[in-house]
Amino acid sequence: MDDAPLSDDAARRIVAGLDALTRWAAGLTFEAIPEAIRVRAATVLADDLAAIVAARDEPELIGLTDGLVRSSGAGEATVFDGRGTRLDRYSAATANGSAADWCELDEGYRRVICHAGLYCVPALLAEAEATGATGRELLRALAIGYEIAGRVARAFGYPTLTLHPHGSLAAVGAAASVAALRHLSADEMAKVISTACTLVVPGPFNHTVEGALVRNVWPGVGAWSGLRAVDWTLCGITGRPESLHDVYASAFGGEPHPGELTEGLGSDWALSDGYHKLHACCQYAHSAVEASLALAARADAGSIRAIHIDTHWKGRHLDNAAPATTLAAKFSMQHILAATARFGHAGAEAFHASTLTEPAVADLRERVTIGAYDPEPEWPNDRPARVTWVLSDGARVTEECLSARGGPDRPFAPSEVRAKIRGIVDAPYPAMGDVLERLLALDSGELDRTWDRTVAAMTGAAGG
Repeated sequence: MDDAPLSDDAARRIVAGLDALTRWAAGLTFEAIPEAIRVRAATVLADDLAAIVAARDEPELIGLTDGLVRSSGAGEATVFDGRGTRLDRYSAATANGSAADWCELDEGYRRVICHAGLYCVPALLAEAEATGATGRELLRALAIGYEIAGRVARAFGYPTLTLHPHGSLAAVGAAASVAALRHLSADEMAKVISTACTLVVPGPFNHTVEGALVRNVWPGVGAWSGLRAVDWTLCGITGRPESLHDVYASAFGGEPHPGELTEGLGSDWALSDGYHKLHACCQYAHSAVEASLALAARADAGSIRAIHIDTHWKGRHLDNAAPATTLAAKFSMQHILAATARFGHAGAEAFHASTLTEPAVADLRERVTIGAYDPEPEWPNDRPARVTWVLSDGARVTEECLSARGGPDRPFAPSEVRAKIRGIVDAPYPAMGDVLERLLALDSGELDRTWDRTVAAMTGAAGG
């Protein structure tokens, strides 16, 4: 009972912060968004679209999409599976949302545990294509949805890795971005977000390390829920103003930080703090990958007798020497270190199903030990790794990486992100890369074109 007044005060401040945030969002024009942030929005869109395309041959995902085909309404939005599949917008958002995180190549938000682009893009792709919104409107909505998803994530802190953000945040990002695309009022947008947060999935974080593939569909479920939250709000089915606090503080046990909803609003953009990935595994291990690649330049990986890593507390959670699925492999520090040493990279091929049982990789996984990097540095060096290889002659070689490339402190060159995107999309969609290049350049013709025509041009459909 003694905590009730504090809780009530925090809830009131969360309500007030959400009100201010949505009033800012509803009044934001595309022209008022700084050009650098527009480019960031276009980059997130292109990068996450490529992540969707990258998963097109995953057998479980093909089965999921085939099931949606059997139950879908009239086709109004594209599933980027290389097969020309079109579904109703809700089913397309579910399929694309489930694909977007499958290969662990989607963009993320560096300041907290959140993949804000992943939570916005699948619903936006479907809604924009179904309604004929322009590229300009889509990028505005993505900038708004990303900002809201990132700020909601920052507004509630958790001391442990218990909840996975793909389940607990995806519906909010989808709802906020679709509300922005539909140009809802500030009051309507606040209701949409309050409604969407009650539709989230309390997905356990350990499902990643244990390899439960249901984790991969949480963003797809969130995209569906976010779209429906907008629909239902407009017909009077809503949460309550305090729902954000009810869900994330009271139900999930997060510590509320109401100021995060508004501090620096309009000047400190969440999109500025995003990161991109070239390694197809959990970002917590990217510093370990970089240290391993540096070791490979100095020593013979074929002579490794043992591997030891000292890393940050999140990285130490990735402890699974016998991953049973490709998802588990991407969240297994043992597999990540062994596969990077064995193949000389951490691309998608290093996490193919065949690598789970490859004798050389399996044997090396068993010889990986994990310790603490102590003391842990401050942000942005809060995800460090120190990797030591013990060689067959007894020699020990060590490399460390304090912060992996791809984040705001060590960004990839734009050409590197574009090369990643082209490397994924050029084979299944030969025209997509050029269209995305024009979007990345904020070409006025692409911005003014309706998204359904843009998708037709990217996929080679008739009428593009």
